[in-house]
Amino acid sequence: MAVWRGLSAAFLLGMGGIHLFLVLTGTGGLLGVLFVVNAVGAVALAVAVIVAGQQRLALASALGLLFVLGTLLALLIALSPVSLFGMRSSLGYRLAPTSIVVESVGVVVLAVTTVLALRKRAGGVR
Repeated sequence: MAVWRGLSAAFLLGMGGIHLFLVLTGTGGLLGVLFVVNAVGAVALAVAVIVAGQQRLALASALGLLFVLGTLLALLIALSPVSLFGMRSSLGYRLAPTSIVVESVGVVVLAVTTVLALRKRAGGVR
């Protein structure tokens, strides 16, 4: 389980790191504010996944899963013809393809962590 915790935290931090990097290299305005919020949330959730006891791990990883999934969906909407908050993006935007990969794999890793934590909790294994 420790490996899945570590991987989950790593992907949360990777996603947050990408967003923080984009802010530090010039993304400003409302998008920059949202990216900073994303980075802070990612760090908080990564810490929660690492320090959560076995009974709380399912909750922490599920929240992380929803956070990464929401971020991925926001990017995919911004890449579509429909704008998100009046903003559009493209695959040519800095780190957009990397974000898609990190967030997609992060969704899978956090989903596995959540399922494993729920199984352990349901089985009474501590």
